[in-house]
Amino acid sequence: MAGDKPISPFWSPSRHLDRRPFLQARGAVTGALRGFFAEQGFVEVETSVLQVSPGNETHLHAPRTEIMRPDGSRASRYLRTSPEFACKKLLAAGETRIFEFARVFRDRERGDLHLPEFTMLEWYRAGAPYDTIMADCVVVIARAAQATEIGTFSFRGRTADPFAEPERLTVAGAFERFAGIDLLSTISGGEGNRAALAEAARGKVRVADDDTWSDIFSKVLVEHVEPRLGQGRLTILFEYPSPEAALARVKAGDPRVAERFEVYACGVELANGFGELTDAEEQRKRFTESMTEKQRRYGEAYPLDEDFLAAVAAMPEASGIALGFERLVMLASGATRIDQVVWTPPADER
Repeated sequence: MAGDKPISPFWSPSRHLDRRPFLQARGAVTGALRGFFAEQGFVEVETSVLQVSPGNETHLHAPRTEIMRPDGSRASRYLRTSPEFACKKLLAAGETRIFEFARVFRDRERGDLHLPEFTMLEWYRAGAPYDTIMADCVVVIARAAQATEIGTFSFRGRTADPFAEPERLTVAGAFERFAGIDLLSTISGGEGNRAALAEAARGKVRVADDDTWSDIFSKVLVEHVEPRLGQGRLTILFEYPSPEAALARVKAGDPRVAERFEVYACGVELANGFGELTDAEEQRKRFTESMTEKQRRYGEAYPLDEDFLAAVAAMPEASGIALGFERLVMLASGATRIDQVVWTPPADER
């Protein structure tokens, strides 16, 4: 607006001085977490950014580029949305405990909690149940808080004690508690009944004619559930419904839910973990369905990484997790926006 005071660039000495305590906190957290993984016998890996497929989730979008081979031919590549495909190939190769501070990229994302380029901390344990990864995540969050000597996380008027025993809540339990919806009654044979969920969500969220079961699920989650999570202490939201399994295996004995969980603090999603799927044909089916929906919605679809699918069939039983590193640093440092904890904010922004 006319008359507004111009915002100085991030590299101006005065503005950098204001940001520097948050950046120092980032370094402290990085060192503390590397120490944790070393104690646990993990190997730090570095995987490639350029991928044949950036990931096959319907609503994640990746920047695309092109490489030129020595013979002059060209090939499409994508900037990864996660290092997951590459890390699982390393599990198939024989690695058993790995972690990575991975630079990842996502189009169509920008806000106080989102950047188009950010750091994802991912780690994987071969031969371990996903409860072990849950426990890891709780320790990682506490170590971050210890590193910055912050006693309480706070964000937008909400607080959470990073050292308190976390709340454990199933997704079905959360839907019942916060939205009055019997979620599992809308799932049969691993598929969501769109009509049943639409009826259950009537008057709670706006349901469009072309909304799928997953769309309605996401609306209820975002509007009624997520804002209530991580209040006073961390919340581990687990047993995601099987239509939202992504790369997780279905729970033994109950095909309505999957071994997938997310961790929240102050209403902020920090991490997303899986008991990893090792059925390559099931993974192919899920990816194909997701890319069909992506094509319908956005007019584009990403190729499947056949090398990854082959690795899924060869990898051992494992569990893994992806944690938004800047979000954790933001809470651990007392920052209010994610761009305060990155050394250089996105290009063309101030």
